[in-house]
Amino acid sequence: MHGLSAFPITPTDDDGNPIAAELAGLIDRLGQAGVDSIGILGSTGGYAYLTPDQRMRATQIALDAAQAPVIVGVGALRSDVSARLARHAADAGAAGLLLAPMSYTPLTEDEVFQHFRTVAGASDLPICIYNNPSTTHFSFSPELLARLAQLPQVSAVKMPLPADDDFTGRIAELRSLLPSGFAIGYSGDWGCADALLAGADAWFSVAAGLWPEQSLALTRAAMSGDHNPTQEWQARFQTLWDLFIAHGSLRVVHAAARIMGLTTALPPRPLLPLPDDAMPRLGSAIDALQG
Repeated sequence: MHGLSAFPITPTDDDGNPIAAELAGLIDRLGQAGVDSIGILGSTGGYAYLTPDQRMRATQIALDAAQAPVIVGVGALRSDVSARLARHAADAGAAGLLLAPMSYTPLTEDEVFQHFRTVAGASDLPICIYNNPSTTHFSFSPELLARLAQLPQVSAVKMPLPADDDFTGRIAELRSLLPSGFAIGYSGDWGCADALLAGADAWFSVAAGLWPEQSLALTRAAMSGDHNPTQEWQARFQTLWDLFIAHGSLRVVHAAARIMGLTTALPPRPLLPLPDDAMPRLGSAIDALQG
């Protein structure tokens, strides 16, 4: 739950079945690069578009190929399904769990707490709270985070970027409420270097799923407080960040993985591929990172 956690796509066929060789290849190259952990079946991994059986199959493929600790996303609409996925991940050898409160009917804080307590009771694996209101439409209050942190298995949080960009203030507020050693990480790749410079513990990264070496260099520079190399890497990533913001990172990384020859898969429908008019900019983004 510390350092760089790389989140790759889950290549699937038209029926949502994982393409084993492609997923294993993506996982293997992340371990070869030396990322601190690999996060599978998060938003980038398309967990919401897969059945529980497809997710368990993807988990097994990833764990068989992994050379780094693997954090498995177990978010689901029903608590019993999340608990089942958590038990499977633990039995298969995962190092941790990532849990988002998916919903159709909007959830209350008490409902989210009970959901986490159910999943925490399914295994001894550490759980990272996935605070992603843009997809779940649920935002964790600081008080709820503190309440969840009292569950022994809950040991980290994956936070969205603050609207006012006040990472220092937000991190200080969270540290005042959360137990010592509780990991505070961020997603929203374009802002995570600033989060690390401000003292965040982790970057849960979409980009690292395809560009692990470059993302590691940015992570190490930012976590060391080295502003100049951090800004140099940010400049190299900037075109990619702009594409993420404009089109959504899932569409962008699927298209990039195809260009790079790492997958034949398209985004899960009803998502459509990255528009043709964005492809030249994506090519430029890839060149900037690989040049």
